[in-house]
Amino acid sequence: MANNIKIERLNHAFQEAISMILMTEIKDEDIKFVTITGVDTTNDLSYAKVYFTVLDDAKRQTTLEALNNASSFIRGELSKRVEVRHTPELKFIYDTSIEYGKHIDSIIEDINNK
Repeated sequence: MANNIKIERLNHAFQEAISMILMTEIKDEDIKFVTITGVDTTNDLSYAKVYFTVLDDAKRQTTLEALNNASSFIRGELSKRVEVRHTPELKFIYDTSIEYGKHIDSIIEDINNK
């Protein structure tokens, strides 16, 4: 139980730190309008899935490639900002939960209109 609380705290700290790194340190134009929606770290802190969304859906793939190319830089900056013994490897994944939520909203709206 205590381990899960630690992981949740680290996930939140990683999310905030990665967001700040993307805002202040990254110069790549493909990464400018990225929102980090969540981080899911393994229990042994070896890997972290970083979920993100973009404003322009057409740039999803180029943003994903740019983030994965910059992951080693982001990981280095993350190790300076969040004190952990081992900074996890970062894997960026596009977050489809917003699209799923919009889809569910449209289904509910269709049902209410009938």
